[in-house]
Amino acid sequence: QTEFRVNYGDSSLRTRKMAASGDTPTFFLIMACGQIESGDFPDFDDLYCKFCFVYGPDWVITTGLEEGISQVAQKSSDGRQLMVWNFPLDVTFKSTNPFGWPQLVVSVYGLDTLGHDVVRGYGFVHLPISPGRHTCKIPMYVPQSSSTVQQLTSWLTGRPPEFVEQRFVAQGSGREVTRVYSQGSVTVKISIVTKDLNALGYQTGRGERSLPVTSQPTTH
Repeated sequence: QTEFRVNYGDSSLRTRKMAASGDTPTFFLIMACGQIESGDFPDFDDLYCKFCFVYGPDWVITTGLEEGISQVAQKSSDGRQLMVWNFPLDVTFKSTNPFGWPQLVVSVYGLDTLGHDVVRGYGFVHLPISPGRHTCKIPMYVPQSSSTVQQLTSWLTGRPPEFVEQRFVAQGSGREVTRVYSQGSVTVKISIVTKDLNALGYQTGRGERSLPVTSQPTTH
């Protein structure tokens, strides 16, 4: 679980000194670079993935892509039987408020026996808040039909239920009325660099690292 703390000690003193020199930051930056590495879906093959970022109203993407789609990958020939995408992620966020911390939403698709493009899994994860390299294993799930009639209809038409908008999985509203079941997982490797979080008074539980970075976030 991620927890932010506002530091009114050394950081506030440092901020006052920066204000006196006219160098007070008015926002902080989060830079994320990595890849959607692979997917583990034992019952399926020939899958591709889509990604997008969901973030709060105070956040802006300054560089990089907000969404993208990968190539189709087949299962690896070793014992792991993974779909390897190695799909690159490279994005920089700017914000004045940690509320609405960016989330990476991943959805995986493939063809069924009738040649229909169907969803094989949805999942999401918050971007890590501590600088450094991180490996995130995202559990995936797919929605279920809410009634027997809908289950029969989806089976006859070859169209299993799916969300209209993939960003829905990272939002709270309406989630309580959906039925889902787990199916597979996706591995994401990502490196995080933050700037000026500490200068604005935010701490997240880990000691400060310097690169030209001033932040202290921590992941679960």
